[in-house]
Amino acid sequence: MNIICCGAGTVGVQAAEALVAAGHNVTVIDLKEERLRALGDRLDVKTFHGSCAHADVLGEAGAGRAGMVLASTNADEVNLLTAAVGKALGAKMTVARVHGSGFFEHRNLDYRRLLGIDHLICPEYSTAMAIASFLRNPGAICVESFADNKIHMQQLEAGACAVGATLAELSLPPGLRLAAITRRGRTFLPKAETTIESGDVVTLVGNTGLFAAGRKRLAGGAPRPQNVVMMGGSPIAVWLCRALAEDDFEIRVFEQVRERAEKLASRLDGVTIINADPTDPAVFKEERLGAADVFIGLLGDDEHNILACAWAKNRGVRQTVAVVQRANYLYLLEPIGIDHAVSPRLAVVREIERLLAAGALRRAAALAEGSLDVYEVRVGAACAIADKPLKEIQLVPDMVIAAIQHGAETFVPGAGDCVRGGDRLLVVGARGIEPALQRLFAAE
Repeated sequence: MNIICCGAGTVGVQAAEALVAAGHNVTVIDLKEERLRALGDRLDVKTFHGSCAHADVLGEAGAGRAGMVLASTNADEVNLLTAAVGKALGAKMTVARVHGSGFFEHRNLDYRRLLGIDHLICPEYSTAMAIASFLRNPGAICVESFADNKIHMQQLEAGACAVGATLAELSLPPGLRLAAITRRGRTFLPKAETTIESGDVVTLVGNTGLFAAGRKRLAGGAPRPQNVVMMGGSPIAVWLCRALAEDDFEIRVFEQVRERAEKLASRLDGVTIINADPTDPAVFKEERLGAADVFIGLLGDDEHNILACAWAKNRGVRQTVAVVQRANYLYLLEPIGIDHAVSPRLAVVREIERLLAAGALRRAAALAEGSLDVYEVRVGAACAIADKPLKEIQLVPDMVIAAIQHGAETFVPGAGDCVRGGDRLLVVGARGIEPALQRLFAAE
């Protein structure tokens, strides 16, 4: 595929490296010739000097024939304009990286739709979602990218309160589905009359905010809230607090700048904001941070995050997470006691790779290797079962539609719901059902 990367900064370079390694033809545009020379010496890419927001520059660089135009300069407005111009010139897919939540959240205006851009990527949001995923469940199945993280999958062991009950008797809340059961090493799709047995590991799929209720039904009781400490009131912290708001977490955010701390306190309900440095020994002792379940370093300084996490781990914190910009640090942190390290820059690259892989049909995750898989399917216009209620459709054996994304709406379907052309589906089914999915949904 011909791909144009606009911006030769760190993210642009890392994206270009990954795309070249994947066999794509990459052209990089930047205003700084020295950056382009350095990149051309390292990678097999074409380079183009100029402003990527100008139609003549994009056109001469080949935007009209490009499979993707990726705008990742250091200015949100330039990225939005570049992606819009690239789309107008004929690029098949356009992606803009933005940092501002006002652009990404489209609270008052959907910039993506207004400008005709296919995808917006926010590094802070992607990083927060990655952290939230393993905080919720270290064994979570990696399909969080489906429908902008609105649908999740998690696994848990069934408790005594669920043993002996059928799926119909469990009465899970609408929007939450028990998609699979692993029993004595075998994973299968359950039916309404399937009975939960002791030792079963169940896979839940559903809207993010419903998992606390689902865990209570299946595992019994309310789990002890996890005590989470965040160092730094950064945008990542805001996204992360929102992502964890409906789960079992007690969150404290330490922000040293008083004005920022006051602003966070007014925006984040249910979160304790403390205007202090958690690495101050007196603060650490007074707040009993050594008893915390998780300490997360969210400052903009890699070294400070790393040292603070290592120090917190040494003082008794059970688990530490460091956000680091420099990807070459990621593989050096486990020996010094840091349990997880996340790079916003790499999060952007992974999002780009996912978008390139998200064609008509792809295997998104494995529930049980060699047994059940999770697929993403795009419904084609010629789909024969489109607009028919699911209860009237004879699906392939060992297959269940776990979620439907219809435009901006994402939901776990009921028997009366329909699939429509252009919808994206999350399907759980047996390994090797790709040809059947292709035929059934006319995937395109």
